[in-house]
Amino acid sequence: MLADWQTWFLSLGEQYGVNPWIFGGIYVGAIPFFFLSVGWLVKRAKAGQSTILPALAAGFCFVSAYLYLAVVGRNIPVWVWLFLAALLAWGAVSKVRDIRRKIAAATAAGSGD
Repeated sequence: MLADWQTWFLSLGEQYGVNPWIFGGIYVGAIPFFFLSVGWLVKRAKAGQSTILPALAAGFCFVSAYLYLAVVGRNIPVWVWLFLAALLAWGAVSKVRDIRRKIAAATAAGSGD
């Protein structure tokens, strides 16, 4: 069963012109950088500094694998783009809420000193 899944997964790369291992590597490899960027964002927000650069870094890490797909891929079905757009929108809204909670918690903890 695992071999069948792997064969199917790798065939997608051939069909759509992307290397699935590169896509997966970018996807997984960006995770620690995303969390570092979010931590940097929260730290700067707590200090009252600009959060533009860390927010851009976090956003880039969040979409990096899909940028690879958009640049290198071909013949990507419309449903894939719609699914990715929904995932990105949901993820962005979720992360913005999470970051706002962290900033509020950090600010509340900092004001208690």
